[in-house]
Amino acid sequence: MARPFRSSPASRFPWWLLAIALLGLTTLWAIVADAGYAEIFATLSKGMLTTLWVTFVAFGAAALLGLAIALARTSGRAWLEQVATFYIEIIRGIPILVALFYVAFVGAPAMVVAANWLAGPLIEAGLVAPVTVRGFDFTLRAIVALTVCYSAFIAEIFRAGIEAVDRGQIEAARALGLNRWNTFRHIVWPQALRTILPPLGNDFVSMIKDSALVSALGVQDITQLGKVYSSGSFKFFETYNVVAFLYLSMTISLSLLVRLLERRLKLSER
Repeated sequence: MARPFRSSPASRFPWWLLAIALLGLTTLWAIVADAGYAEIFATLSKGMLTTLWVTFVAFGAAALLGLAIALARTSGRAWLEQVATFYIEIIRGIPILVALFYVAFVGAPAMVVAANWLAGPLIEAGLVAPVTVRGFDFTLRAIVALTVCYSAFIAEIFRAGIEAVDRGQIEAARALGLNRWNTFRHIVWPQALRTILPPLGNDFVSMIKDSALVSALGVQDITQLGKVYSSGSFKFFETYNVVAFLYLSMTISLSLLVRLLERRLKLSER
């Protein structure tokens, strides 16, 4: 009888992580020891704050919007389910870069017109100044675009987590007299949260990488600063080494946190 396959201790050792750590230390040593690399790092690190700001704000807004869409899709009301499904299918079928341009150059002017129309009486009374398209910062436009795009994917994560909860528990809660909100808050959400946290973490890591697309609008993030510096100095190899190093430092750190969270959730389920 064949013995079940078991990985050896050597194969379970995270050699990939060791290789990444050595690569990171090599790049870090180059940044510290080489004046050229140090200058590039000092220039590009200024864009880290913009990258993190765009990512955190857009992901938080996308999570809230995605939860609302998921609740609409699982509400049991036909018209809400149809509207939510329509939104998800349309947004998921559009490339993020296309959506970024659409929001920046089509959606932003439309939102300015709508805001001025709603605030018309206040503008005529001289209480507020009219909003202009130039006043709509490109960073904010990028955040809106990423929020819209990622909300469709996050909505499906929430929906899967909600539907993974045993239906019998929901029916038991309703039989005990809990209304829909209390059933969701006390029964559905705590159990769904364990299911959705790992994929949400993965989506957050993906958003850090996709935030590089905002450089197409001229937003001064890591990628944009790298493009400007390399085109002026012609140090493309060194510059994009540092760009990759900065993104990898953020994404791998967060990926390890997601793995740690998954392990803790598995241990808590035992």
